[in-house]
Amino acid sequence: MDDGKSLELCVPNYIVEPLLVASNSSTLDKALVRLIEISKTPDGRSELASKNVLVPILKLCQSLCSLPSRHFLLLSLKLLRNLCAGEIDNQNLFIEQNGVGIVSSIVNSVVLASGSDYEIILLSMQLLGNVSLAGEEHQLAVWRHFFLLEFLKIAKVRCKETCDPLCMVIYTCCEGNDERLIELFTDQGLHILVEIIRTAAVAGFKEDWLKLLLSKICLDKSYFSPVFSKLFPVSTAENCDDDISRDNHYGGEHAFLLSILSEILNERIMDVTVSNDFALSILGILRNVVGIVDFTETPKSGLPTGLADVDVLGYSLTILRDVCACGGAKWSKEDVSGDIVDMLVSFGLIEFLLSLLRDLEPPLITRKTMRQSENQEATTSSSSKRCPYKGFRRDVVAIIGNCGYSRKHVQNKIREQDGILLLLQHCVIDEDNPFLREWGIWSVRNILEGNRENQQVIANLELRGSVDVPEITQLGLRVEVDPETRRAKLVNV
Repeated sequence: MDDGKSLELCVPNYIVEPLLVASNSSTLDKALVRLIEISKTPDGRSELASKNVLVPILKLCQSLCSLPSRHFLLLSLKLLRNLCAGEIDNQNLFIEQNGVGIVSSIVNSVVLASGSDYEIILLSMQLLGNVSLAGEEHQLAVWRHFFLLEFLKIAKVRCKETCDPLCMVIYTCCEGNDERLIELFTDQGLHILVEIIRTAAVAGFKEDWLKLLLSKICLDKSYFSPVFSKLFPVSTAENCDDDISRDNHYGGEHAFLLSILSEILNERIMDVTVSNDFALSILGILRNVVGIVDFTETPKSGLPTGLADVDVLGYSLTILRDVCACGGAKWSKEDVSGDIVDMLVSFGLIEFLLSLLRDLEPPLITRKTMRQSENQEATTSSSSKRCPYKGFRRDVVAIIGNCGYSRKHVQNKIREQDGILLLLQHCVIDEDNPFLREWGIWSVRNILEGNRENQQVIANLELRGSVDVPEITQLGLRVEVDPETRRAKLVNV
């Protein structure tokens, strides 16, 4: 800790004296500690605002930029952060006194020179976050001083404590302001987002600001593809075009980004807006990664597996599952083409998913019930693909089931692709695919509901009033056909 007495001799008296008086303290160190305590409550902040304490604290920070006094700088930033927490008089005074410029100088001269003082970065970003919540004028001041270089430098600091408030500042400044969003989405601005993702992937994050920022950028707006592409190593990206569907293996940062977006969709499935561009990009990633992943290994775990390509595959599926679960009811206002599910189906989603299921070896319980010769079984087992992670088969079935909900043209497409019996075979318990049975039943019900043609396919399999499908009858289930209406449904025996 610094020598308080020697520091006070270096700081002009007109800065120190108001702080001593406001805190009724004898030393600068005691004054700052006392003022921080007072500023923890709304009444305390209001009282200190009436005493104009913020001005000498800002001047103290300016003095500390040229003095080696980390301890007093930390105390000063904590006090400024507290003073600007919801107290409009202090927030306004901070802008009037060029507080943003002073903090910028601190971040550059004190912190980024060494690149290791995470606590000062944290307090600086928390302070700016509190200030930016006051309104447009405050947000503009923060943006002008910190975009682009300061934000980029801070984003490269691999620390979750600094990543959270940085996301808060950027999100608050850009929320509702199209001009700043456009700046953020320039080629240079996207580098900030890429570095934030890389930091969060390495160091983690605590608060929801990262999710809010990524939701705005990747789901609502149409900037997922350029962000995702920039996550490729520079040497790889230089040899490729901007299309994300490239013949490269994916990295952990790609898997991390998709996992966060999957979490966002799953947590706020009916509230998040999704753009058509985002949904199509995920479908493109899925098509590409299927050609990369090794389908010969026995699955060892569910998501995340620690294998980047497999995780990219899995999170692409879970994202599409939840996008399709929304029923297309909530898409981005920028899209005028309508229902996202219909759009995905028009781009071959159903055919692609059914082909994935056909290429897989049947679920274990189904394989046991197949009446084939040992040679046939061996051939099937050796030529079929295996699930690359636990839950892969379930996720594929879930997407098909969600797409078929109340969409007769999708139900028809599944029938035309000979997918009805294929889905029936997945109404089973499978230890490598938790809840496969439930998703299988859900999918079959969806493709039969209100579709006489599909129900007739089931009826044609009728055997003494029920469909004899060993893989579901062993579980105590059957597909029952009403003799009068000829409609089919899954029931418990």
